[in-house]
Amino acid sequence: MKKLWGGRFQKTPEKWVDEFGASIHFDKTLVKEDILGSLAHLAMLRKCEILSKEEAERIKQGLESLLQKAKKNELVFSIDHEDIHLNLEKMLIDEIGPIGGKLHTARSRNDQVATDMHLYLKHHTEHIIELITAFQNTLVEKAEHHIETILPGYTHLQRAQPISFAHHLLAYFWMMERDKQRYSDALKRINQSPLGCGALAGTTFPIDRQYSAKQLGFDSIYENSLDGVSDRDFILEFLSVSSILMMHLSRFSEEIILWCSQEFKFVELDDTYATGSSMMPQKKNPDMAELVRGKTGRVYGSLMGLLTIMKGLPLAYNKDLQEDKEGMFDTVKTVQGCLEIFTGMISTMTVNSNEMKKATQHDFSNATELADYLAKKGMPFREAHEVVGKLVYTCIEKGIFLSDLPLEEYKKMSKQFAEDVYIVLDPKHAVEKRMSEGGTGFKKVTEALQNAKQHLNNF
Repeated sequence: MKKLWGGRFQKTPEKWVDEFGASIHFDKTLVKEDILGSLAHLAMLRKCEILSKEEAERIKQGLESLLQKAKKNELVFSIDHEDIHLNLEKMLIDEIGPIGGKLHTARSRNDQVATDMHLYLKHHTEHIIELITAFQNTLVEKAEHHIETILPGYTHLQRAQPISFAHHLLAYFWMMERDKQRYSDALKRINQSPLGCGALAGTTFPIDRQYSAKQLGFDSIYENSLDGVSDRDFILEFLSVSSILMMHLSRFSEEIILWCSQEFKFVELDDTYATGSSMMPQKKNPDMAELVRGKTGRVYGSLMGLLTIMKGLPLAYNKDLQEDKEGMFDTVKTVQGCLEIFTGMISTMTVNSNEMKKATQHDFSNATELADYLAKKGMPFREAHEVVGKLVYTCIEKGIFLSDLPLEEYKKMSKQFAEDVYIVLDPKHAVEKRMSEGGTGFKKVTEALQNAKQHLNNF
């Protein structure tokens, strides 16, 4: 079959070579963006009187017809035409005749594909920001019901200090807030138009790049044509931001998986977000959380893959850049799916408050409160730390906890201990008194919730 670029060639590639070089099986994802980019380019060609009114109107009708067919999934693509651009150009010519070939005036597939990807990421990044916001709303709603629900806080996966469960959930709210800010900032680079950069050096036609950029909703244009067609750092930035987001979701997944276990029993997932075992009837596996944790590796892989592709490419366009799309498409799909799963999983999750409370009553996570108690009475903290450490050891030897230790034993270690020591040891009291900025005290958590809501209202 004759290629649209084949004038210089005497032979056509063998079928298997065509199949190896073709990208249509994945870049057909860009069909709507490619048509929208063509409509903007067409409007600019008409404005600059490069095409006549009649020519522009006929081509516009053809493109709009293709767009409607695309929305109905009625377009049939062929590897004989390699990619989405040549497939659509062939369809346009078939639809309206040779005049369809005039659409490619003053542009190259190089700036065309870059424009498509900018448009694609623009739309999907905006949607991801909306999904993050929906997830944040879910976190706030769940946290509001658990301000005074107490669970052990951990360091090194060892019980450390009791905290409010709402405080724990809000930690992820603020991670998501930073992720949202990173996506919003990335949009500044995504919202640039490479259309009109040509193959690498611009064009001799009197085009208006600012006009076509405005038609597509871009904020600015690439200032350098070489940069415009060879830049993929806007995709790298998107993949990097997505990797950070997925890391946050993966950490949360790990905690949910632990909390669901018989050893913790802190939460139970709705049946929608769990599966059973084909052999063991009693099993309820947190598979959706595990999948999110696993899919994080896919996003990391896409980032590393594109970084590796880009690291040795000279300016401007190289065929290697065909490999920039599948990882981008997969990351968009993965991130959107994971956010939707998490929003549903957390909103329907049952919190076992009694199990959480019980865990704080049968450990030594109140030891720091005891050291602070002595420090407030004038004992140097380092000395108080040692005293409490010895008391903990005494309890371990006796098989009891600090709240079980008689007052006489406390007084043996320091005369500063009094009856009020048992109030200090109460986990709820320990949490309530942590009133430093950003702390887990109930009043501070309530304030933090209001602050979180304000951030959501300002979005």
